[in-house]
Amino acid sequence: LSPSRGASAVVLRRAGECWLFDCGEGTQTQFMKSHLKAGRISKIFISHLHGDHLFGLPGLLSTLSLQSCPTTMKQPVEIYGPVGLRDFLWTSLEISHSQLLFPYVVHELVPTPDQCPAEQFKDLSAKGDVSSNEVQGRTVHLDPVEESYLLLNNEHVTVKAFQLFHRIPSFGFVVEESPRPGKLNVQRLKEFGIEPGPVCSKLKNGESIILQNGVTVSP
Repeated sequence: LSPSRGASAVVLRRAGECWLFDCGEGTQTQFMKSHLKAGRISKIFISHLHGDHLFGLPGLLSTLSLQSCPTTMKQPVEIYGPVGLRDFLWTSLEISHSQLLFPYVVHELVPTPDQCPAEQFKDLSAKGDVSSNEVQGRTVHLDPVEESYLLLNNEHVTVKAFQLFHRIPSFGFVVEESPRPGKLNVQRLKEFGIEPGPVCSKLKNGESIILQNGVTVSP
């Protein structure tokens, strides 16, 4: 952290949303300097519980609340991170009397003792009280076969977390988009005498076709 360099925070823009990875102190200030809209943050991923990756989160959520319309129904902001994140966030908001005008949900990843030096591993699994605007989140355990944590999986994208070794339990995140149909080369289709229709749909979906002259056309 320096006058010209902020703490850790990276934004992925996707389908009109902003996904925030880590939220160090001053993240909301960096948002203000950019062309990004903090109000479009829908998911936040925290890699570990060191302050330079975390201390900006309560302030950012509080600022988002000030910019929210209380009469507008809003989907919960989904927050992912190691066990202990939920209690940190609840305590920060509670003792500062911060009332969020939108719901949020914390999904906690359960680390294993081999992710950090033995003397640094702490069991933070105890659950505190539930905030009035907090939606109950998931507790995500390591899949021993995949050796990863499945956080999100739909027809468009899959998000997984992987264990990292650090001074405290840490995670890396992988965002994998599902394959999407490519664009057809219209000029090449004309050269083959292929007209728009079901045949083009097959090519767009990755299938090869055989023309009446016996020529095989592959995507």
